[in-house]
Amino acid sequence: MTGGDSLRLGVLGGTFDPPHYGHLALAETARVQLGLARVLFVPAGHPPHKPGYPLSPAIHRAAMVRAAIADNPAFVLSRVDLDRPGPHYTVDMLTMLNRMFRGADFYFLMGSDSLAEFLTWRDPVGIIRQVTLAVMERPGWTADLDALEREIPGIRERMVWLDAPLLDLSATDLRRRVREGLPIRYLVPPAVESYIREHRLYLPSSEIA
Repeated sequence: MTGGDSLRLGVLGGTFDPPHYGHLALAETARVQLGLARVLFVPAGHPPHKPGYPLSPAIHRAAMVRAAIADNPAFVLSRVDLDRPGPHYTVDMLTMLNRMFRGADFYFLMGSDSLAEFLTWRDPVGIIRQVTLAVMERPGWTADLDALEREIPGIRERMVWLDAPLLDLSATDLRRRVREGLPIRYLVPPAVESYIREHRLYLPSSEIA
């Protein structure tokens, strides 16, 4: 797949530990609403803003993403962040994607929870120079757009809002549910649930041994 002047690509980053229907709904909404040729799912190497955060091994997170998106030909797993040395900053990952797909228009998919914390990210100005932010509302999160505009003049012009369903799903809660023996059916794709069960992910260490 090569870049081109009219190629529109979505980028959905995250730990995907595990991927869930909230991720897929955001990606599909953006694909249709923005006319994207592809949505790249980019599992994070190890986010610098989560030091000491216990991530599942990359091999599992990538495999779960691959399973989650297998039935949608417009969704593509990208290992660009997993296969490079850290630190794993979003701005650097986007620079690499822009070199790989020269001339493409990139839309960075995010929830309003991430937008609310955008000023704490590494080089937010450098991010919006490379992409348009495609934002989905998340229940309980409201970004201060006036503060964002003061700190990053012109950010509103580099932002679109997605008409996506309000799915209040989080990977943190899904891991808790698995740990406590609660169901995750209908919250993640069946193939992801099967992978979690098969590899005994998210269980207390005493149950893994």
